[in-house]
Amino acid sequence: MTATKRTALVTGASRGIGAAIALALARAGADVVVTARKREDLAETVAGIEAAGRRALPLALDVTDVAAMPAVFAGIEAQLGGLGILVNNAGMEEVRPSLEVDEALWDRILDTNLKGAFFAAQGAARLMAKGRGGSILNLCSVTSFVGISTAVPYGSSKTGLLGMTRALAAEWAPLGIRVNAIAPGYFRTAMTDAFYASESWEAGMQAKIPMGRFGQMGDLGDVAVFLASAAAAYVTGQCLTVDGGLLASI
Repeated sequence: MTATKRTALVTGASRGIGAAIALALARAGADVVVTARKREDLAETVAGIEAAGRRALPLALDVTDVAAMPAVFAGIEAQLGGLGILVNNAGMEEVRPSLEVDEALWDRILDTNLKGAFFAAQGAARLMAKGRGGSILNLCSVTSFVGISTAVPYGSSKTGLLGMTRALAAEWAPLGIRVNAIAPGYFRTAMTDAFYASESWEAGMQAKIPMGRFGQMGDLGDVAVFLASAAAAYVTGQCLTVDGGLLASI
């Protein structure tokens, strides 16, 4: 199955999971709008999308700047005519003991991972409602389901994102808009590199994963393409965990 040939928007697409999903959607036939805080950071992702024969539109966007959202979506509509897929990937994490979490850190994580995702979804839904609906994918986490020590703000944001996914799926189904989520397990990215610096942590965590390995970016790209495609036309309000069996084994 391939993704419908229409326009996708992937936030936080300069590297890691966001870049992998953007490239997978392009290979499946989508033109892709990609965002990052700095437009120049998107050069590699843009080159990959264009190498796949699709159009790329790089935009500077800080998802915590809610006031900037309307202009972004107006620009997408003016340049590309509409939007069929949104991938809410932009996110941040900082490991810190809960007794040391201050308001600034809490707001920074929640504003990026939850508030920013909601207003991006809202802007996308307004465009999708003008067309024939669309597909929204939110990047949740295993912390949407289980508590992880020293990651309380992050886990709170991702648990909230799971609830938001379900609520929006119920509300926007009559508009033809499907809302689903992907919950990655352990994938090595710039945001999670600190964990992998410890050989003992890496060995211990890998031993807990039934499939015996950490995730690879292709594992997520293919799932995103499926959920965005006509093959998942009757799937909404779901969160697909991509974790090698980790949660199933706990």
